Amino acid sequence: RSSFSAIPGARGQEHLAEVSIELQPSEERDLDSAEIEARLRQLVGEVPGPESIVFSSSLFSAGNPIEVELASDNFDQLLLAVDRLKGKIAEYAGTGDIQDSFKEGKLEMKLQLKPQARTLGLTLADLARQVRQGFYGDQALRFPRGSDDVRVMVRYPKDERRNLGDVRSMRIRTPSGAEVPFAEVATVTIGHAYASIQRTDGQRVVRVSASVDDQIANADEINRDLEAFFLPALVQDYPGLRYRFGGEQQERDDSLQSLLFNFIIALAAIYVLLAVPFKSYTQPLVVMSAIPFGIIGAVWGHLIMGLDLALLSLFGIVALSGVVVNDSLVLLTFYNQMRREGSSHEDALVSAGAARFRPILLTSLTTFFGLLPMILEKSLQAQFLIPMAVSLGFGILFATFIILLGVPIGMRLLVGVQEFWGRLSGNETAEVAPATGS
Repeated sequence: RSSFSAIPGARGQEHLAEVSIELQPSEERDLDSAEIEARLRQLVGEVPGPESIVFSSSLFSAGNPIEVELASDNFDQLLLAVDRLKGKIAEYAGTGDIQDSFKEGKLEMKLQLKPQARTLGLTLADLARQVRQGFYGDQALRFPRGSDDVRVMVRYPKDERRNLGDVRSMRIRTPSGAEVPFAEVATVTIGHAYASIQRTDGQRVVRVSASVDDQIANADEINRDLEAFFLPALVQDYPGLRYRFGGEQQERDDSLQSLLFNFIIALAAIYVLLAVPFKSYTQPLVVMSAIPFGIIGAVWGHLIMGLDLALLSLFGIVALSGVVVNDSLVLLTFYNQMRREGSSHEDALVSAGAARFRPILLTSLTTFFGLLPMILEKSLQAQFLIPMAVSLGFGILFATFIILLGVPIGMRLLVGVQEFWGRLSGNETAEVAPATGS
């Protein structure tokens, strides 16, 4: 089902319109919305007349896949750089909806005084007022009629205000009351006004944006290629030009910086929470050694499911870091218990692996199969959570098998290092005391 409507909202946007198409639920169709968007763009093709046509199939968007902000003090050079950038983006396969934020305004008359006009006492404001009065009109009378006000405007006859020649042939009244021909005191040209003026740090700014068909190209690769090769060359050709990325990439960079900072805080909190019950500075590191393997499992999970590593995938990886240490924690807790009962390092590790194999495996499998329905869900509502579920499910599943082998090996290496350090300290017969956590 499709519908056509003007853009709802404020005045002055009557020139904008949109066509919306309501699709069947995603689980009832074979094509996803992105593929339907690509087919529509291909079928519509080039449409003469509109300034821009934008296709969108995403309910939520952080911005344009490609968006570059160019800034310069020289506006003419800025427009030339914008045209070159748009041409370069068009060379990449899969790009479309290429446009810039600079829009020409309506046609206007641009008046400029001649030097002799100032000797007559004329100012640009006087000139503009008289031209407006002659062509637009000046209110001479206003009287009420019922509930309305009637305004009587005085201006030139219609056949004397049709073209630029009528402006040049009008007469301008000076402050002394004399009238002089317009052409003797001013010049007039026709040009476009600015619909809007965008500035950043005092410089004129124009944003170039484009969409990318994910089935054909990758927006990150295009942005990296532009940043590595084309944009530095563009800056050399136009001195004073500056650029920065916006849209999805800017939002993603900001989110990644915040996520990395919070991830470091989370790792520090996990370490402290493990160090307190273990009463050890080193055993928490062995427990947390499972986190990198969980991340590897999350990446492999995305490859198996054919998903891109999205921002929600990284949220899942952060959550995975707090979950994947549980198996290591169970294993080392039993190891410490065996050591307190007098078992040797090797016997304690073997006993811990054998005794905790089934609980660790069952815990991981139940977690994975609990997330599996969400991973396989086809509904639109689940699409936002699937990357996070894939990171959690596959990360835990992969890390489990590494934990069963890697944690005992890591603990044995740690004991060996501690014994070697004890011999260097002169206590060759020293036994490494087990952690006494509860």
